[in-house]
Amino acid sequence: MPELPGAGMSLPGTALIAAEHVCVRFGADEVLHDISLKVEPGEIVTILGPNGSGKSTLLRALLGIVPVAEGRLLRRAGLRIGYVPQRLTIDRTMPITVRRFLSLPTRVTNRAAADALARVGMAGQEAEQMTTLSGGQLQRVLLARALLGKPQLLMLDEPTSGLDQPGEAAFYRLIEEVRHQTGAAVLMISHDLHVVMAASDRVICLNGHICCEGTPRVVSTAPEYRALFGLGTQGALALYRHEHDHDDGHPHHHRPQHEHDHA
Repeated sequence: MPELPGAGMSLPGTALIAAEHVCVRFGADEVLHDISLKVEPGEIVTILGPNGSGKSTLLRALLGIVPVAEGRLLRRAGLRIGYVPQRLTIDRTMPITVRRFLSLPTRVTNRAAADALARVGMAGQEAEQMTTLSGGQLQRVLLARALLGKPQLLMLDEPTSGLDQPGEAAFYRLIEEVRHQTGAAVLMISHDLHVVMAASDRVICLNGHICCEGTPRVVSTAPEYRALFGLGTQGALALYRHEHDHDDGHPHHHRPQHEHDHA
């Protein structure tokens, strides 16, 4: 993981990672303007935005991959981050098993690999070929690999891209379970509006700049959110809220957040 210029510097409150007035430019084009955010221990934060809004660029900046033109990025000293990419291209001419994949680039024990797979609902799949996995299974294996380093912060770049709506709902419920079991904070990038809102403690709407942020209920009624996504998402969100509230008895812990909007 690249070292951030602000790594180990004073962070606001108990935050794990933060951005302060960050701007990112590609040549003369400013793709992110005046971004300030933070992620606290144990919370699930989702960054929503349309295609081209700078979501993945922001994630890569927070990871230290993309340089910032202005502002600063701060990371708690020694912070362990697990990363799940948007997609993974596997060379079908070079077969690789799930077990071998989990030991790239750092070898892990059979017990550690088995425990990680069990945690994501893939117990006993070590011998499966990566090329034969469904989209949902592949995302679970990528999550298992990210969990091997016992992260304090999980960062996921559109982890349900290509999954159908039931697959999305199942994956987001898995993320909630992982948070509950491990205590890891989660920062997700998404453009999905069906279930991701209800799976989050806090939502940030991005379109080159932060349009609004707050709890899902606050953001879903914000004028800035409706300007970006329209009014047609309310039914799906309400439906998921109903299903979520009548789930199979798994506890869902949501941290209280300040409900406010940024103009």
